[in-house]
Amino acid sequence: MRILITGGSGFLGSALTRQLQRDGAHVTWLSRRASTPSPEGVDVRDYSGLWADDRFDAVVNLAGAGIADRRWSPARKQALRDSRLMPTHVVTEWIRAAHSPPRVLLSGSAIGWYGAQGDATLDEQSPACDGFQHRLCEEWEAAARVVEARVPVVYLRTGVVLHPAGGMLQRLRLPFGLGLGARLGDGRQFLSWISREDWVCAVIALLRAHVDGDAQAPAGPFNLTAPEPVDNAGFTRAMADALRRRAVLAIPAPALRAGLGEMSTLLIDGQRVLPARLQQRGHVFAWPELAPYLASVLR
Repeated sequence: MRILITGGSGFLGSALTRQLQRDGAHVTWLSRRASTPSPEGVDVRDYSGLWADDRFDAVVNLAGAGIADRRWSPARKQALRDSRLMPTHVVTEWIRAAHSPPRVLLSGSAIGWYGAQGDATLDEQSPACDGFQHRLCEEWEAAARVVEARVPVVYLRTGVVLHPAGGMLQRLRLPFGLGLGARLGDGRQFLSWISREDWVCAVIALLRAHVDGDAQAPAGPFNLTAPEPVDNAGFTRAMADALRRRAVLAIPAPALRAGLGEMSTLLIDGQRVLPARLQQRGHVFAWPELAPYLASVLR
């Protein structure tokens, strides 16, 4: 099995690469620079390094700057767009030109596609609410949609991925470990999360359905979230309990808005997103509930 991955060196791409290699796949990373450090056995191509006679069984398009890494200035918003749309354009242009196109394109997106909708329960059939998150994800999906006539496209609408090696959990471990964990706003906003282990498992299952020739192989959007979203107060308790610390502080919503501007929506508005299509396919989550997962990885 030959797999091409953009964003392979990132928090998600690196974990996916390791599992694919353990499964016997040959992995190639597509990066802005062919000199990007990579694990043993992984080839690296730059954006000009794809040719029409290259053959890959599947493409997994994950490249994109972190949406919560910096305040959303106009320049940052443009950087977030460019970091997603440029590699997607490179991949889709290759798919159009390829003599033997891949069997599937799994293209990154996020549950931000749905926008901030409070405690409304959302699945893949739910409409979106406008806002920067939605527009960014819709542009990202639209950039991949142009090859739907040639290959099936699966849109990976990813929730907040948790693992102590990176992302949100890595950022929060130190303050919570020092007893400085805090509820955000009123604590009622939902966090639609997924363990990194379950994210990798779900992506490989969707990929293999196509590579193995499953007649029912799916396309379209899939929510990659755990089946049990948790509100911020519940997340704060679970995090503190896993680290055997107290969390009695609270940060008021106005303070978050003042400090983070428009980006504060990620922390105080929340989304309650369910993985309906994964569950319809009978997907089994190793970690459906937050507290046992945090207790396992933070002990």
